[in-house]
Amino acid sequence: MSGLIGKKIGMTSIFDENGKNIPCTVIEAGPCVVTQVRTNEVDGYEALQLGFDDKTEKHATKADLGHFKKAGTSAKKKVVEFQNYVTEHKLGDVITVELFEEGEFVDVQGVSKGKGFQGVVKRHGFGGVGQATHGQHNRLRAPGSVGASSYPSRVFKGMRMAGRMGGDNVTVQNLRVLKVVAEKNLLVVKGAIPGCKNSYVIIQK
Repeated sequence: MSGLIGKKIGMTSIFDENGKNIPCTVIEAGPCVVTQVRTNEVDGYEALQLGFDDKTEKHATKADLGHFKKAGTSAKKKVVEFQNYVTEHKLGDVITVELFEEGEFVDVQGVSKGKGFQGVVKRHGFGGVGQATHGQHNRLRAPGSVGASSYPSRVFKGMRMAGRMGGDNVTVQNLRVLKVVAEKNLLVVKGAIPGCKNSYVIIQK
């Protein structure tokens, strides 16, 4: 599974050849440096470790600096392993956005926006007690009954209730690549991807 680490820039829209307005997301994809090559002999599995987005030496530990020095690169803020990489690479190789082509489909993984503690209407799409009619006063967005009966006299595990929402690892599959701007390391994909602006994402094909 080939891929790159990127950063979400934001959303926009472009027009296709038929004049249809297509919503899309702009991602700064790469360049990524191969910071470690995992092998079956040493690690028990094969993978490529890629690093993205420079950070200053002041903010890097000595262990980090030593690790990245082997690859001949500066310390990186984001490091991700990709297993079963299609093409072979050596330590210190640079992989750019040219890995992708216009028209192909990619999967994008990121951390969704955190929404804090939310009620059942926003979190799970409940309709509210009595569907907001029959004079419910201040009970419109309440969850209603959560227990079963005198048996089993408890609330079942997994009951949908209020709680923290967002901040999850989310993967959006089969997004079409609309444009690859190699000179600016930009990738434009159709639709929305998880995360806020400037958050890290993993793009796989």
